[in-house]
Amino acid sequence: MIQTWFAVAALALAAFALAVLVMKLPREGLALFGAVLVFGLAGYAWQGSPQVPSAPKPPTAQLGDQGEEMVEGRAALFDQGRRPPDYLVTSDAFARQGRFGDAAGLLQKGLKDNPNDLEGWLALGLALVGHADGFVTPAAVQAFARADAINPQHPGAAYFLGNAYLQSGEVVAARNVWKGLLDRSPPDAPWREGLAADVARLDDMIARAPMLQGQ
Repeated sequence: MIQTWFAVAALALAAFALAVLVMKLPREGLALFGAVLVFGLAGYAWQGSPQVPSAPKPPTAQLGDQGEEMVEGRAALFDQGRRPPDYLVTSDAFARQGRFGDAAGLLQKGLKDNPNDLEGWLALGLALVGHADGFVTPAAVQAFARADAINPQHPGAAYFLGNAYLQSGEVVAARNVWKGLLDRSPPDAPWREGLAADVARLDDMIARAPMLQGQ
């Protein structure tokens, strides 16, 4: 599943490079473009079924769609056979409705009694990014850092933090976070090949776009 996520990231990077190098979107426009691109492709990566014929889908709220993608993407990195704590289940329900502030508030309370819950800290980081309309706040960075400290071998914190930076148009920050993950990943890590390709694409994008080098 992680390999699928990185394959989707490659598509996102290609489209993002087109926006920067060819379409020459202003920096303000990159944030919105990145948010739409990443959330859209993420939803397909986790929920899409290309082998199934297309069918009409009822309209849903945009925030709810984003919340659904956040929850499913994060949960896919953990054992699906275990029962998550009640506060995480309830906060996920809020996030699926696009109620990221409510989700974050509940997670903060739950993590006081469960400070070593890696998935809970990841969920909090994602909820805080969602609550900030896709931008990476200091509180979100701290939540991802807590998750990473619990288990530095788990790719979730670094990957989702880099992904959040990318969606907000902070390409250099995304590259640096992902390069750090790549440097400490085992040689046989299933995500290593895709991650290396993504870092290389970001390096190329930064080299070709002077506007990104000033970030």
